[in-house]
Amino acid sequence: QEKSCHLSAALLGEDSEISQDQLYELLKYAALGKCHNAAQPSWCRIYHQSHLAGVVVVVLHEMSQLHFYRFYLQFKHLRKVFRHRFTLAPSTNLPVSLYGEGPNLKPQNTPQGLTSTNNECITKSSDLQCDPIIRRYGEKKQGLTSYTLTLEEQKENDYPIEGSPGCKGYISTECDQQRTDSSPLFGLDCEMCLTAKGNEVTRVSLVDAQGQCLLNELVKPESTVVNYRTRFSGITKKMLIPVKTRLSDIQTRLKKMLPHDAVLVGHSLNSDLQALEMIHPSVIDTSLLFARSEGRRFKLKFLAKAVLGKEIQCEQKLGHDPTEDARAALELAQFFIEQGPTIVAELNLEMLLTAEKLAEVSQNKASLQPQGCGFQEQLNEPPPLSKPCFLDCLQVTGQKPLLLGRQGLDSSGLCHSNLSTSNKQILQRALENVPLSKFSIIQFSLGPEYLASHLHAGLYEKVRSKLTDMLTIYAGPFEENFCMKSVKKEFGRCGPIQSLTVVTETFQPYVCIQYEVLEAAQLAVESLNGAEVAGSCIKVQRPVTAAMLDCNVLIEELELDVENEGVIYVAGLKKSLTETDLQEEFSQLKDLETLFLPKDLQSGKHRNCCFLKFQKTQSAVDALEAINGWTMKGSELRSRNALAPGHLWRWIWQMNHSNGKQGKHIFYEKMEQLSNSEQDLRKKVKKLDHHIKKLYRSLQNNTLCVVLFPGV
Repeated sequence: QEKSCHLSAALLGEDSEISQDQLYELLKYAALGKCHNAAQPSWCRIYHQSHLAGVVVVVLHEMSQLHFYRFYLQFKHLRKVFRHRFTLAPSTNLPVSLYGEGPNLKPQNTPQGLTSTNNECITKSSDLQCDPIIRRYGEKKQGLTSYTLTLEEQKENDYPIEGSPGCKGYISTECDQQRTDSSPLFGLDCEMCLTAKGNEVTRVSLVDAQGQCLLNELVKPESTVVNYRTRFSGITKKMLIPVKTRLSDIQTRLKKMLPHDAVLVGHSLNSDLQALEMIHPSVIDTSLLFARSEGRRFKLKFLAKAVLGKEIQCEQKLGHDPTEDARAALELAQFFIEQGPTIVAELNLEMLLTAEKLAEVSQNKASLQPQGCGFQEQLNEPPPLSKPCFLDCLQVTGQKPLLLGRQGLDSSGLCHSNLSTSNKQILQRALENVPLSKFSIIQFSLGPEYLASHLHAGLYEKVRSKLTDMLTIYAGPFEENFCMKSVKKEFGRCGPIQSLTVVTETFQPYVCIQYEVLEAAQLAVESLNGAEVAGSCIKVQRPVTAAMLDCNVLIEELELDVENEGVIYVAGLKKSLTETDLQEEFSQLKDLETLFLPKDLQSGKHRNCCFLKFQKTQSAVDALEAINGWTMKGSELRSRNALAPGHLWRWIWQMNHSNGKQGKHIFYEKMEQLSNSEQDLRKKVKKLDHHIKKLYRSLQNNTLCVVLFPGV
């Protein structure tokens, strides 16, 4: 049966914003897979990556989330076909770091676009014979027993060994040496403090082959602590005061936890075993596994980044996390065993380390540059080393990425690659060349005349204004001395209220209510129009403005958005209910996949509403019928289909709290010009959506396609 490659990413609410690094995780794993130093993304999962036909990234130059929602109806294809949508955290260097500034990449006049001409960067087969890893292990892939340290190697590297003079009183794990290639691996790491006795253990972590933490325990040293080494260990005096666990307790627990054929993995594991005063016969030491010449060793932090693509031992954290280090060492050993010495040698770790050190030197030099330095003096300095862009990484592995862009773009555009004069030409070239490339970046642009700052500011204000109107309802008329508390309570059952004010310009009083989420406003219109509230039969409606004439169409399209399939909105929750309470209450609903409880992004308190995502659309329909009128802890629930994906909910909240200050003075001065330009812009966006539709339909099955709105 043919395996289908697919992506799973179920993020809601606050989690629906991803960073530039998370985007790179996705692209890197999709393009390179495990065999080229890439790990599964931390925030989503690609299944059957080896069956991936290709990766296509469409970049909409200088366009942002603002453009997507201003022209939501025009992006008909984009919003109906692409099932996953995330807010990309703002980044000034996204395009540059994705495909470079020009000098890094040298185009060749071939149909496939860019290829690297720096062949010396690619590790050649003849060079591999001299690599310390190949010299030690050979080129063929072997089982884990080939990488465990021999007794002689343990002696040479100061491992505790049975019967050695310095190991008197040490405890044996009592594991035998009858290990096989299917023996279980365990990652081990300890943190130590300096005591009157020497190095003593203060924290121990053990993880299994799946990376699950089996042990993470603080240990009280026997002797007086001379130096806690907090900077590295993360241990403080205060942390150890309540601790009662002693070394002997840890030794007993480890003996019970480790099976007879267990293989321990760690980085410079001899130090950990010496501090634990334990002897274990089967070990893999990653500081020796990733061999270097002249007895030198790679640091764990470097290997984790270069091989696994993971950042560990970050400077922001206080001390090292032993569980993180144990897991990193374990994954490094698993990578080495699964991929084999040749793949590891081809990573060219020495070259990567040199490049990293040069970049650090360059960065330090730049930070020491005196601020008063003149332009001429700067010209005399050699140019700083630029950080390798994403495509550099692809080219070092021998892949040939395709880049297609438009002439006349600035330095963040594709000014160094296959240039065309129009989006139509770019599309035509893409249709011809994308099938020939495993990784393609196609950049479309609306043109500089549509990207002026005053137009962007005007668009922002229009979108903010329309969203505010969609979140606002007017209710009334009420009696002169109506009870405001009753009104607030009734309308509050539809969802969180941003503001509530009395309109006094009318003959009888009305109430203006602005909600925090679109679903709440729509629920109020649908359920309270014609209802009796505070002793009056009222009408509930949205503001009537020119911009709101297509509101009903927009609401219908939002409800049909693929992001909202199987998602329902539930309001009327008591704020005392926790997420655990809600999970229990809703557990009887069939096929419930995720529950998202929105929080105020300033106070952190959750709202009186939630979103439920179901595995099947029909299950969501059934849940809607069941929940409406459902009483939970004395509160009656109201629900409807979701309208706003998680990232839009967060964005609305940010807009509500921006007070509409961005570009207002420019907006009013340029209103007429914006109005005329926007008519043309709608046509341009519609055509752009059509281009994406044609490109998408031409792609092979099992192609990952990502559309980026990188912002200005």
